[in-house]
Amino acid sequence: MKDRTKPLSFAGKQIKLIQISPHIYIMLKYFLITIIAVTFHQSINTQAASARPNILFCISDDQSYAHTGANGDPVVKTPGFDKIAKEGLRFINAFCDAPTCGPSRSSILTGQPIWRLEEAGNIHSTLPAKFITYTKALEEAGYAVGFTGKGWSPGRLEPGGRTVNPAGIRYEGKKLSTSLKSVSKNDYAANFEDFLKQISSNQPFCFWLGTYEPHRNFEKGSGLKDGKDPSKVIVPPIFPDDPIVRNDILDYYMEIEHFDRMVIRAIKTLEAIGKLDNTIVVVTSDHGMPFPRAKASLYDDGTRVPLAIRWPKGIQNSGRTINSFVNLSDLAPTFLEASGLRPPKMMTANSLMDIFKNKQLNERTSAFIAMERHDGCRKGGKGFPSRAIRTKDFLYIKNHEPDRWPAGNPDREYCARYIPFGEVDSSPTKTLIMNGKNKPNTKLFYDLAFGKKPAEELYSIKSDPGQLINIAENPTFNSALKRMRTLLNKHLIKTKDPRALGLDAPWDYYPYYGLRRNNNWKVDKKPNIKK
Repeated sequence: MKDRTKPLSFAGKQIKLIQISPHIYIMLKYFLITIIAVTFHQSINTQAASARPNILFCISDDQSYAHTGANGDPVVKTPGFDKIAKEGLRFINAFCDAPTCGPSRSSILTGQPIWRLEEAGNIHSTLPAKFITYTKALEEAGYAVGFTGKGWSPGRLEPGGRTVNPAGIRYEGKKLSTSLKSVSKNDYAANFEDFLKQISSNQPFCFWLGTYEPHRNFEKGSGLKDGKDPSKVIVPPIFPDDPIVRNDILDYYMEIEHFDRMVIRAIKTLEAIGKLDNTIVVVTSDHGMPFPRAKASLYDDGTRVPLAIRWPKGIQNSGRTINSFVNLSDLAPTFLEASGLRPPKMMTANSLMDIFKNKQLNERTSAFIAMERHDGCRKGGKGFPSRAIRTKDFLYIKNHEPDRWPAGNPDREYCARYIPFGEVDSSPTKTLIMNGKNKPNTKLFYDLAFGKKPAEELYSIKSDPGQLINIAENPTFNSALKRMRTLLNKHLIKTKDPRALGLDAPWDYYPYYGLRRNNNWKVDKKPNIKK
């Protein structure tokens, strides 16, 4: 047999290898190549894993855009939000997808508008497991995922096929001692620290820090007790300028500041362990303030939210103010893309990575908002279905059932919680406006908050920023009305809204898992419609 060995030169000497066949030689050659390749890719993947950004998502419960220091409020103190805005990006046209807790949080998690989420379009419902969340995608990609406080809520997970909150694994062990009686005893920031201690130091993480504040009920008089000046409060034009309103807003500010202190502590924790600069820190709220004509309405006080994002390693030209219109659902594909993952096709929202890189690919001129059933406050569990588009010039709202009471039935017998106008949380401001129904100086505010709405609403943002005067029937704005109507319908059809497509819209008949104080209230069974 022919000698197939070849001399190998090493350190000036020739070494003769053992005799092997050509086939074995080739096999060994490719085996070694494979080993080298795998080792190389593993090394790259390890490096990529260590470079992937962490995510700290801080979300308050019921806070309007205006109520941060960075956004111009002269009374409320929000150094945490202000820091993130100054060192990152401050969005001045950020809108929730729905002005109600559960649906808004469902959109944030899934990157989809509520009309694509079936039961999750209603509050006190469920989030079907078939809808992919960014948290689950990150977990499958090796991220540690957890939350504290209010994650996806309120509702029941089991009917949707879930056993774990979509926000992650719950961390609730640490409690807080505070003089403010109305706030949760959950020490959100300390529970974030616990989460970090329980994960590997080199593992990327995604944490949801969700406070229950500033959700009602507030501690009455806490703002005055803290030394806040009611005369400095900027009263929104949708409320009467009354001491009751001013002091109610001060009490609301106290809970915003509680949330912000948690943000500050979480930031300091990241600084202490050297992970702040490679962490995407987001500070926002699920929707607007818990006041009449704000929360559970499609006007700016209910839908426009504070949003600041900091990520030095991923954001170019930090300190910018972003005028582009964005929805909170845009965060889901953003988190995935920033982490090196491709967002699933079902996510219809738009990643913000182009804004981060200061290379905006598409002009973002509109935000879209929707409502189905907020609370059980109409006979048979009916909601107030509506859709809206907001641009820099106009707010257009399409109300699908204008005969229904938009804030809930005035008769509490029709409300599961047994309160009149059940879409609106009970409060001193609500009581004041309700009592002013027949008073000349306050009737306007009653009608704005509780009165019925026409099928279409149109508001000029420049001349009427409080959205008080509906100009939909003003001939001067016919062209604007048609344009906004067309833009909204085009988007709804593109994203397959059943109502826009003339399909079955079952939100009025989905189960309601919320609080019932009225035992006579129930959801109607869906009627059988013969084709």
